[in-house]
Amino acid sequence: MALTSTKILRVGLIQSGKIVQDRLLPKSGDVTIGTDSRNTFVLQSSRLPPSFAIIEHRNGQYHLVFTEQMQGRVKLDSSEVDFATLRSQELAKKRGSIYVLPLNESSKGKVSLGEITLLFQFVSPPPQPVKTELPPLSKGSVWQATDHLFFVILIMSLAVHFTGATYLALLPNVEENELSLDQLPDRFAKVMLPPKLPEPAPPKEEKKEEEKKNKRETAAKSAPRPDPDARRAQLQQRVASKGLLKILGSSGGGGGAFADVLGPSTGTGDIATALSGASGVGVATADALGQGGTRKGGKAGAMAGIGDVGTSGGGKVNLRSKGDASVSGRVRDSAPEVESGSVDREALARYVRQRLKAMQGCYERELKRNPSLKGKILVRFSILPSGRSGDIEFEQNTLGDDNVTECIRSVIRGWIFPFKPPDSVSVAYPFVFSPAS
Repeated sequence: MALTSTKILRVGLIQSGKIVQDRLLPKSGDVTIGTDSRNTFVLQSSRLPPSFAIIEHRNGQYHLVFTEQMQGRVKLDSSEVDFATLRSQELAKKRGSIYVLPLNESSKGKVSLGEITLLFQFVSPPPQPVKTELPPLSKGSVWQATDHLFFVILIMSLAVHFTGATYLALLPNVEENELSLDQLPDRFAKVMLPPKLPEPAPPKEEKKEEEKKNKRETAAKSAPRPDPDARRAQLQQRVASKGLLKILGSSGGGGGAFADVLGPSTGTGDIATALSGASGVGVATADALGQGGTRKGGKAGAMAGIGDVGTSGGGKVNLRSKGDASVSGRVRDSAPEVESGSVDREALARYVRQRLKAMQGCYERELKRNPSLKGKILVRFSILPSGRSGDIEFEQNTLGDDNVTECIRSVIRGWIFPFKPPDSVSVAYPFVFSPAS
């Protein structure tokens, strides 16, 4: 059909015996069917491809396109021919696996696609509605369409407002002096200062205790004060009758050796004579302590000085400063299991080996408490598209120490990998912990 034709293509779609779509296509173009939403007719059928041009528009003429599996009939001029006859008589040209039949204005037909039937024909376009325009005089001007009274009121209101604003803007500024606190009226001071809240009443028990305390203080003030000398003598008597002073004989009759020692010095006694009556007490003399007899120029029975005490057999004492025992551990890793090719396994292993010192620190901290701590941990974590670590789980843990695993979890959580995978990648990484000795 040439471009100068006045007819347009009309296509109808019948499904289950009912017309579901009927369109007029005023613009020249291909008519496509299929499951894709960009087709002219979108059909949900397993027999149809995503898109198939059932009618093509090439070089100003429409062409019917069909395959060997399609059934249908076409009216050409005065005769009606089915698809099998068109193929056998070579009325339709074969182009690859499809057949192409030129159409004219009198052509119409139907194409069966399983439970779907497509009808087409060329019809005259519907008449276009005629636009009627009013003459210019009937339209009127803008001034004629405006409410004159409203317009005048609007102009007057704007003039008054602008005049008042101009007058206020030209007024001189009035300087206001700041007021001190004593110059503020009482009503403003009451607003600015918050009212004092009443103190809560004390509970009954506290009130009773306070009354008792006041009574004791009053009684103490009104009671007569005792004589200081009598009070001091009373205290000395209580102290002398108790403890060490009672043993030393600070009270009772003749005194004794301890009384002679602790008593006032007369200048005639000597400490050895004073202590001779005390059993279990002796005085170190040069004769008792010196290994070679009396010192030169000394007298027998003289008291020994600190230099006369003989000492022998002393050994050397080596005192060391207290410190933590040195404990070291060893961490070994094996080849990791990576579930995606977007992460290089060798590069990942190099990255992790550079950070094994942090894991070794976690292990050695607990090795000081438990020197026999050793075992294997299999950590499974994910590498997110941002390069950080995701979920961290321990699939195997023969070490059996929660402090080490939690420390390792915090270490791995702080890693930023040099990989940016499109999706999350799961990694299983084994580590073996053992003491260095």
